[in-house]
Amino acid sequence: MNEPSPNSTDSASQPFTPKFDAAGLIPAIVQDASSGEVLMFAWMNREAFELTASTRLAHYYSRSRGKLWKKGETSGHTQEVESLRIDCDQDVLLLRVKQHGAACHTGYRSCFYREIVAIDNSVPILHVCEKEKFFDPAEVYNLRQS
Repeated sequence: MNEPSPNSTDSASQPFTPKFDAAGLIPAIVQDASSGEVLMFAWMNREAFELTASTRLAHYYSRSRGKLWKKGETSGHTQEVESLRIDCDQDVLLLRVKQHGAACHTGYRSCFYREIVAIDNSVPILHVCEKEKFFDPAEVYNLRQS
């Protein structure tokens, strides 16, 4: 087997230097560790990354609320992180998780529960491809907030 040269651009030998954007965020793709199903996409700031890495529970940064959040803090549907990876350019994270309940705030297991099946007069036609919701968002979020 050939050894990489000292001048190699092999990213395996590079130090961990995640590239957060100008807003201090890095994209995170979340995947079910056992099935490989993509569950969601979210953003992390450095604090969310560090909490996720240290607790092995997924934490994210909400751009709309402008704050850190622990996945499942309201719904109870948490994500245990089994593997935390970074891509070759160190600008995207991949979390492989054990999902407890639904990943999507709409009640579906995955945030990618709709498929674009056709385009009619420049309007995409969506089909819900998940059979059922895990929970009713109105019930869960109203109960948790009162």
